[in-house]
Amino acid sequence: MSDDPGTQTVLIVDDEATNVQALARLLKEDCRIQVANNGERALEIAAEHRPDLILLDIQMPGIDGHEVCRRLKNDDRTSGIPVIFVTAADSVSEEEKGFRLGAVDYISKPFYPVIVRARVRNHLDLKRKTDELERLSMRDGLTGIPNRRHFTEVFGRERRRALTDGAPLSVVMMDIDHFKAFNDHYGHAEGDACLQRVARALATATKRGADLVARYGGEEFVALLPDTDAEGAAMVAERFRGAVEALQVPHGHSPTAEVVTLSVGAATLEEGSDRDAAQHLLRRADEALYGAKRGGRNRVVRAA
Repeated sequence: MSDDPGTQTVLIVDDEATNVQALARLLKEDCRIQVANNGERALEIAAEHRPDLILLDIQMPGIDGHEVCRRLKNDDRTSGIPVIFVTAADSVSEEEKGFRLGAVDYISKPFYPVIVRARVRNHLDLKRKTDELERLSMRDGLTGIPNRRHFTEVFGRERRRALTDGAPLSVVMMDIDHFKAFNDHYGHAEGDACLQRVARALATATKRGADLVARYGGEEFVALLPDTDAEGAAMVAERFRGAVEALQVPHGHSPTAEVVTLSVGAATLEEGSDRDAAQHLLRRADEALYGAKRGGRNRVVRAA
């Protein structure tokens, strides 16, 4: 997916090479083109590359366009990709069926180039605006890092994947020590600046693209570490704690230290864990965080 009109991608799905070539020639100046000549391949490409728009023929060997659309809309990875049916079947019942399955538009064969380009441009423009709104809704307005909503969505996906694959998954909960005292004595402007610096430090402390750091609320942050066991999570958690302490933000009203510090709790869903353990992963990390606070703060505690 891309915010740049010139780099948006359209997947053309049709078993007739002449139709694919005609549409590709028509649209190549407006977007990048991907091609699939059957429904199975279309589903693979859509899941892997997440195109911005799919032009989908209905009549194909194997699984037809209707079934492809149904599967796209039932998959979290592809449900947000708009689908335009391209079909010779010009009937109200066919259109009604397509719209019920989640299609956004129809193009009838034989198609008219001006109409096709206009409809594709309109839907790409709408997709770009929708993506931008979605991106903004997933960001914390103050710190610029992902927000709790984003974390919750990714956590749900990663938890399901961990259960399916039997892979480890770790969560790290973090809280700035004595932040209320910081706000009370330095003012909210300095408090906001502190939150921004802490957020940047935590975000840059991760080493892998799959790791996610988010603001969970107030002075609390959370990190999601896929494919990370308990030992690895403890190492990352200590890196988070050290990164905040290394900022050396003065905190003259903290009984813990003379600078801003972080209490950290880590919990891991071990390989082969069951669904019940997965449901309690976040709670265990939160309990470990409170253990760090009870233990004197500015430390990492691992869930039992």
